[in-house]
Amino acid sequence: MKIWTRREFLSTTALAAQSKPPLTRPVRVGLIGIGSRGTGLLRTTLKFPVEVPAVCDINETAQTRAAALVEKALGKRPEVYGQGVDDWKRMLQRDDLDAVINAGPWELHSPMSVATMRAGKYAATEVPAAASVEQCWDMVNASEETGMPCMILENVCYFRNALLVLNMIRKGLFGELTHCEGGYQHDVRTAFVSRGGERGPAGTITWRGMHAVRNNGNLYPTHPLGPIAWWLDINRGDRFTHLVSMSSKSRGMNKFVEKNFGKDNPNATRKYALGDVNTTLIRTENGATVTLYHDTCSPRPYDLILRVQGTEGIYMGTLDKFYFDGRSPKKEAWEDPEKYYAEYEHPLWRDLSPSAMGQGHGGADYIEIHQFLQAVKNRTQTPIDVYDTAVWSSIYPLTVKSVAAGSAPVEVPDFTRGKYKTRKPVEIHGA
Repeated sequence: MKIWTRREFLSTTALAAQSKPPLTRPVRVGLIGIGSRGTGLLRTTLKFPVEVPAVCDINETAQTRAAALVEKALGKRPEVYGQGVDDWKRMLQRDDLDAVINAGPWELHSPMSVATMRAGKYAATEVPAAASVEQCWDMVNASEETGMPCMILENVCYFRNALLVLNMIRKGLFGELTHCEGGYQHDVRTAFVSRGGERGPAGTITWRGMHAVRNNGNLYPTHPLGPIAWWLDINRGDRFTHLVSMSSKSRGMNKFVEKNFGKDNPNATRKYALGDVNTTLIRTENGATVTLYHDTCSPRPYDLILRVQGTEGIYMGTLDKFYFDGRSPKKEAWEDPEKYYAEYEHPLWRDLSPSAMGQGHGGADYIEIHQFLQAVKNRTQTPIDVYDTAVWSSIYPLTVKSVAAGSAPVEVPDFTRGKYKTRKPVEIHGA
């Protein structure tokens, strides 16, 4: 019996799906976790030529809603799994699923993705894809050992401005990139504390809010970090090496509960670990830096920042404006983006925007699901692969570790095990 070295084993299982011919029938998709976000993903998935044989959720209202949506769209009611919190495992035993999308609680994203890959199915997971570094490695190991892809559903990568900037970077307009900045700056306290209904009795902490009770760091890094990682070719020529993270004091959650549910509500005075504003600094091996913010407990408008600075110019997403040295008509004056959209519109957005408009997150949900289903149908690697899924998600637990250590530097693992040096950048292509 041959004893395989790890390198030999991985080379034979680089992508099991690629050894199979493209599908000639609709992709068969199962969904785990069909609450608010999962229902949105289901609605988007049903816009494509798919079959949905099975859905899973422990909430009866979510089960009924999802089954009705599938039956209305496809004429056939899916089998519903919801006999306890582990019934998703039984669903994965089905042989009529090509892919599974999971949108359950964060701590279950990685176990569900790992089990999906080990069941021989494409995995797609909501963000963040893991709640610990160990869970990130679990996903990488499962993908390498089975050859099955795992894609984090990071829709901000497919925002129109994010794709435009990516195309412009590849065209050389920004020169050499030196710094990026982004933040999940979004008042989501209404997702942390229930107002009643499916999320529980009014004034109680939700499962997502419990992360704010227990953890202090950047709990939701992948929205700004996904496009930034694509811009900087992270895992594809460069990698994050280390980070430092610091959080402010915590006040926003207490204020919110007191204002909306009264000062006598126990959650108005409880101690929350999460600081209102977290700031993280990340450095790459090639010398670029990233400033990352997390601000979910302050009263504020939504803002991802999405700044990219190069030796020849800058884009500021908050303003949606550009400036290029020697190209912009007025010295040190911002330019509106219209002419750049006209000349450098990303082919994916150009091709898919007529169908994407009106879908979730300005059409980005449609484009990301399109890209995932195309990979499943063609038996190819997903554009966001398991290494992206792991490193982007790892920032969450790594920032928690840094904050707890007094903002000490923390190493970011190389989940590619050195392969980042020769991996090609994300392709610029149309639909």
